[in-house]
Amino acid sequence: MPTVESVNGPIDLEELGLTLIHEHFRATDEAARFQFPHLYDEEAEWDAALSDANAVKGHGVRTVVEPSAMYLNRDARFSKRVADESGVQVIIATGVYTYDHLPQVLMNRTEDEIAEIFVHDIENGIQGTDIKAAFIKCAADEPGVTPNVEKIHRAAARASNQTGRPILAHSHPKSETGLAQMRVFEDEGIDPAKVQVAHTGDTDDLDYIERLLATGCWIGMDRYGLDIYLPTEQRQATVLALLEKGHADRMFLSQDWCSTLDYFTAAVEEQLVPTAAPNWSMTFLFEQVIPELKERGMTDEQLDQMMVENPQAWLA
Repeated sequence: MPTVESVNGPIDLEELGLTLIHEHFRATDEAARFQFPHLYDEEAEWDAALSDANAVKGHGVRTVVEPSAMYLNRDARFSKRVADESGVQVIIATGVYTYDHLPQVLMNRTEDEIAEIFVHDIENGIQGTDIKAAFIKCAADEPGVTPNVEKIHRAAARASNQTGRPILAHSHPKSETGLAQMRVFEDEGIDPAKVQVAHTGDTDDLDYIERLLATGCWIGMDRYGLDIYLPTEQRQATVLALLEKGHADRMFLSQDWCSTLDYFTAAVEEQLVPTAAPNWSMTFLFEQVIPELKERGMTDEQLDQMMVENPQAWLA
């Protein structure tokens, strides 16, 4: 039986069960956190993470894939504590989440040398633990595939080719970065079936999505609740259209929820949330999205495909 690495060691793929493919139990800037710790409340962050883990467990979720990487304060020990105290299986990544900036320690290393950093996390463990990464995270956003972003993508590809681990690539559909990202991976000889292009659901441009699917990658319809990028109704219509076209076997459903997110002050969040993300949570899928999709024609088999079978296939 093939296995996948979780924060508590390898588990059989069939044990993944109902899986949220893209959620964060904490997403904060590690540099700000180290330099200005008074801005952060560890106890409140822990309470939020555990509450969310227990909430999704109550909806039958057995596994949460947490694609935090460098610049999102990836913390292997924190993720393991969430798993240990909630009973939810947590799967974490290696990689770098950047839209362009790289520190000198990476600027002055080649793609192959950065790949070796990722391989270390996969084969030896993360942050001095024996917790191993199950996949590799990279990102391209509105600035596009800049030279620094391309460097990280090529490093991710080479680490994937060396270890067999899949890649999750944050994308910006309005800039069609997914296609550019897949061109880099193709150039590096990556099997497209190893690549998940995240945030594809931020667009309802079916032509773009189908061109992306034609490359052979997986797509993340994974920001439900983030109306600032695309309202829920448009996300629903897009998913239903893709289901009708037979693409259930290439899609994931998730929310990209962050139990803690440090982008804004509490005062600014209070103003933004009512319009930018009024329903965003780690349980929004189960409370509204899935029931509505079923009412509008999604079958149980299609849901099982997207949230049970596809995670197994991609992580394998």
